[in-house]
Amino acid sequence: MEVTEIKISLRDDEKLCGFANIILDDTFVVRGLKIIRGLDRYFIAMPSRRKRDGSFADIAHPITVEFRNKMEKAILDAYWKEVQETRQVEMADY
Repeated sequence: MEVTEIKISLRDDEKLCGFANIILDDTFVVRGLKIIRGLDRYFIAMPSRRKRDGSFADIAHPITVEFRNKMEKAILDAYWKEVQETRQVEMADY
């Protein structure tokens, strides 16, 4: 399975850096992945839903560690590219 498209929406928040929507194999979309700044690294949080008891459960998530790592790397690479492009646009405005 391949991540064939990634769309990033940046946020200006201390921990929530943005959202990602991904398309897998040009046939399946997953929306609402969160890009989070942790204490020592950036990571991806899966889309989730609040349960009746107030806790959250992932709606969708990778089954294998290998695919999770592959997906996380692809999303974070796209995130950093979007951050760089946004900075260049902001600098061009001055």
